[in-house]
Amino acid sequence: MNHITYQPVWNLHSIFDGGSESAELHKHMKTTEVHLKDLDEKVKTWSVEDSGPFIDIIHDLQEIRRSLSQARSYIICLLAQNHKNRRAQSIRGEITALFSRYESIKSMVKKKLSRTPEYVWEEILAHSPAHRFILTEWREEADLEPGEEVSDLMADGYHAWGQIYQSFMSSITVTVKGDELSVGQAINLRSHSDPAVREEAHSALVEKWSEHEGMFAQILNHLAGFRLGMYKSAGIGDVLTTPLAQNRMKEETLNAMMRVIEKNKKPFADYLHAKAAMLGDTKMKSFHFGALLDSPNRHIEYDKAVSLIKERFASVGQEMGQFAEKAFNDGWVDAENRPDKQAVAFCAGFPKTNESRVFLTFNHTFKGVLSLVHELGHAFHNHAMKSVDILNRQYPMSLAETASTFAEMVMLEEAFNNAETDEERLFILDEKLKRSVMNFMNLHARFIFEKEFHEERRKGFVSSSRLNELMESALERGYDGSLEEWPVHTWIWTPHFYKTEAPFYNFPYTFGYLLALNFFAQAKDAGDTFEERFMALLKDSGSMTAEDLVMKHLGEDITEERFWEKGMELCLKDSEEFIKLAARLKK
Repeated sequence: MNHITYQPVWNLHSIFDGGSESAELHKHMKTTEVHLKDLDEKVKTWSVEDSGPFIDIIHDLQEIRRSLSQARSYIICLLAQNHKNRRAQSIRGEITALFSRYESIKSMVKKKLSRTPEYVWEEILAHSPAHRFILTEWREEADLEPGEEVSDLMADGYHAWGQIYQSFMSSITVTVKGDELSVGQAINLRSHSDPAVREEAHSALVEKWSEHEGMFAQILNHLAGFRLGMYKSAGIGDVLTTPLAQNRMKEETLNAMMRVIEKNKKPFADYLHAKAAMLGDTKMKSFHFGALLDSPNRHIEYDKAVSLIKERFASVGQEMGQFAEKAFNDGWVDAENRPDKQAVAFCAGFPKTNESRVFLTFNHTFKGVLSLVHELGHAFHNHAMKSVDILNRQYPMSLAETASTFAEMVMLEEAFNNAETDEERLFILDEKLKRSVMNFMNLHARFIFEKEFHEERRKGFVSSSRLNELMESALERGYDGSLEEWPVHTWIWTPHFYKTEAPFYNFPYTFGYLLALNFFAQAKDAGDTFEERFMALLKDSGSMTAEDLVMKHLGEDITEERFWEKGMELCLKDSEEFIKLAARLKK
């Protein structure tokens, strides 16, 4: 059998040829800008007494959204592979301005929809039955929309601070073992086999965070200050109002999930203590959390990782298997370890060509394989929705993490079932439990921090020292006191705190994790309908509330704790099994 070599560098030329100097991209943006101006005029002159013009308006909204998303994803990819690309930085600013104008026009549409007489509203729905959910949502959201003046300021005010964070973070380098590394490369060393390297990388990053914490505090404060100002202008008092609306989730659902998490900390603290003991510590150090337990085939070549992923995806079903083939064969993945790459892994969707691009720094470990699988799960979500029109593809963050988590489970389940020794089983359980700790402890800590930070920010600027204190307190509660020291600069290196499009991008991960666990457990008994049911759920993810989606596809009420307990029980079993295996191996 011939060995296949897969290129770990993606192909962007098939999207727009020429990089940041692309004439094709320039033409695309100019055309989109003209289209945007035409739409602006149509919306301003549209009388709410007449449903006729809305047919063109909804068509234009879809086409412009598709075009803007295509251009934005391309620039995101260019900057991820080289943050020093100044031309790409300039174009990103232009695209951000166009997106802000688009959102401002969409806001006008929402407000006009809220003022349409009932007979006009019924005519609009009759013309656009596929958009009933999203249009109803827009009509109901109208009162929460920022004014046109605020929307126009967001490009150079709000979103600009988020971009400054990304650029600043990408420019930082640290020295470990004499090598100058990017933040992403240094963070990857958290899973290095040598504990001394893990600790040195951690210390080097802490020194860098301490050096720059004043600047990061300014960025975070300005982001939160602008956000709170928008909320105030819209009459929003609770900082969770917007995140819950964005995630199409009821507060009762979030509260039920959080209660289950709060009640089940101890088993995961026990796992951390057991792992710490295996590493020779009495209590878990944060920089040893990612340590890989002894496992055969620790170093995984990229080609081997690709073959493994293709095999596992194909085991789910034909659609998922063919998707993996296309993603790797057509150059959708950039996994090479090289300088100047940004630290954060991501998946970017290209809706005009129905493609995706996946970005990460592959570190030749099983964890690296899982990171690649996670991002490919996002790409599969995009693939599943390619037949859905663009407005109904805008699924919330809570559901965005479902496919990625599901893909990880496919890998972990197969790996555990094929494990031949206790050492291998312990290794896989450790990888599974790392995800549980992240979702039930780390992300809970982030949620606590973000909520308390916003409350303090209402009263004024929050200093870097106070941010450290808030982070320490949140981590202690989130981890139930199970760490030896608290990485107080988590608020700096966690990019989710700086995402302008998604405040409180923490609980959506946990939602997606537990939802995927529940679906995976049900789907295993579905036989041949396994992949079909999964695809159906993903297709509906942009046109239903979270509660309705889960009721339709799983028959469960997610406002009740029982649903979340079912997923949690699977994770608790992992913890029990890990502790038993660890004790047996110690003997």
